[in-house]
Amino acid sequence: MAMPDTASLRMTPSRALRSELMRLARSPLVGLHLACGIAGGLACGEYFSVAAWDPAMGADAFAQLLGALMPLMAGIVCGIAVDAERACGRLANLTAVPSRALAVAAKLIALALAGGIALALALGVFGTVLAAAGRLALSPLHLASACAGILLGSLPVYALGLALALRFGRNVAIGAGAAGTLLAFFSVGGLAHGLMTGELTGANAGPLGLLPCSWPARLGSVAIEAAIAAERGFAEASAVSAQAAWLGAACAILSVVAAAALIAWFTRFEDRRHDG
Repeated sequence: MAMPDTASLRMTPSRALRSELMRLARSPLVGLHLACGIAGGLACGEYFSVAAWDPAMGADAFAQLLGALMPLMAGIVCGIAVDAERACGRLANLTAVPSRALAVAAKLIALALAGGIALALALGVFGTVLAAAGRLALSPLHLASACAGILLGSLPVYALGLALALRFGRNVAIGAGAAGTLLAFFSVGGLAHGLMTGELTGANAGPLGLLPCSWPARLGSVAIEAAIAAERGFAEASAVSAQAAWLGAACAILSVVAAAALIAWFTRFEDRRHDG
């Protein structure tokens, strides 16, 4: 009998990611992401299409809402994904492979991509509803920038959520995500604080805004607030743009560090849990 070509069995980054995406496509997480994205965008878009609030500040509030929810969403998604891996073979798809580093990196990327799709759906539906009502005050590019900012800010959160789910289980990951969401809301003065006061709360966040769990909300918000400040001639326009740049750079660095730490830790990880 001919032996299989070992080169065809080699684990590569593209094969690891493709395997993760195929498993993700067959999981309930796809429906969860699609439902959350469409429902959130539709509900908030319908509200701001008829409400008396400034639609530009409404878009800012929506970006803050999405970003602030990302720590909780990451905790839930990572917890469910790790539970599914345990149920299907006690993490064999992550640990009994030629490269644990590639396996966990692919898992992280796949989950973050799913989150990015949900964010794009939410902001896309939101913008479409406002545009249909003639109340879209910002360009689609600004909404796309907010989506990219929220996703970038979420990468360290996904890395932490995945590590907590692997080490301590689903409930700890969700609990930490819920705490992160609460802190994120407080960092911008509470839900819709900027909408009611007219302040650029994403750019002028308090000390809690320095916490990484607040970065998805702030990065999504400053992308929109930079456009608002520039179009309305606010004196702080350049400061908001500069803040968006340094916060984005800091988040990119932290994302690389967090992913590297997760990979280094997981290569020596020994799972002793048998439940979620």
